[in-house]
Amino acid sequence: MKLTATPLRVSFLALVCALAGLSPGSPAQERVRLSYSSTDATNGIWTVGKDLGFYKKHGLDADLVYIGSTTIGVAAILAGDIDVGNAAGSGVALAASRGADLVSTGCFVNTLAYELVVLESVKSPEDLKGKSIGISRFGSVSDVAAREMLKGVGLKPVEDVNILQVGGASDRAAAFSRGAIAGFPSPPGNVRLTGKLVPYRILVNMADLEKPYPLPFICAVTKKSYLAKKRDTVKRVIMALVEAGHYFKTNKEGAQRVVAKYLRVANKAYLEDSYRSTAKLIDRVPYTTREGMKIQLDDALKKNPESRLTIDDLIDDSIVRELEKEGFIDRVYGTKG
Repeated sequence: MKLTATPLRVSFLALVCALAGLSPGSPAQERVRLSYSSTDATNGIWTVGKDLGFYKKHGLDADLVYIGSTTIGVAAILAGDIDVGNAAGSGVALAASRGADLVSTGCFVNTLAYELVVLESVKSPEDLKGKSIGISRFGSVSDVAAREMLKGVGLKPVEDVNILQVGGASDRAAAFSRGAIAGFPSPPGNVRLTGKLVPYRILVNMADLEKPYPLPFICAVTKKSYLAKKRDTVKRVIMALVEAGHYFKTNKEGAQRVVAKYLRVANKAYLEDSYRSTAKLIDRVPYTTREGMKIQLDDALKKNPESRLTIDDLIDDSIVRELEKEGFIDRVYGTKG
């Protein structure tokens, strides 16, 4: 006797699939371990991807982990603890120049957006001479930002101004408030979150420099070996992040809600400032900036002159090119997006 599905059976199946976030016939969700490096708005696409279900939409059961430094995030990727994670070009180039198996598969923010917060008594760049500014770790994005802003106002890092490894944003704010450092680099608007900070001023904003500093900043980074074995998985991560980027740029209130969920100290002023700048910075087509990666590679090769790395060793644009050719990005953003 031939059995057929009754309407009740079909309805029950649809209900189960709906509760699981799947459609009937959808493949099982593939487990993938992802990381993001900051709870502020600049890393918003990673958390939007999780909270709005974009990873799940593309068949991924994403375990999203916060790792508050590019250098530590890179180490986690290399150790196999993270499959695809956010890492800036500075960390990728430095690790790869030492033999690490890393590659950037797509970058959604290709500009370094930071400002230099200093004590109120520091009225000019000259006032910083002989003092110290705090970063998270050497080789991190905050390290690159600190050095570039100092050079942008005519100061020599290390020679004129000492650079200290202090830790995350809260550690830097604490060191600043007790006078251990005279300043620290911070993403635009983030200083609004430190309510107990001693009197301060913004000495320089990266965006105010004559030429904005190109940097692969918010990027999907993985091991070359993982990309070779799991290319389709990485492609689906990129697809989810493209959709998350579009959502962030076009849904202000929704994006702000996600940012506020992960950054619990976020206030209205911060959410407004950070959303405005981040939404502008997110790229529609997430190619990794080659100009920015070359800067990071040249710097890494100074530390490891025996390396024979090239830009093509650090960037694999094939997935982004493929998505562009297939029309996926146009479908997400619209042909005029």
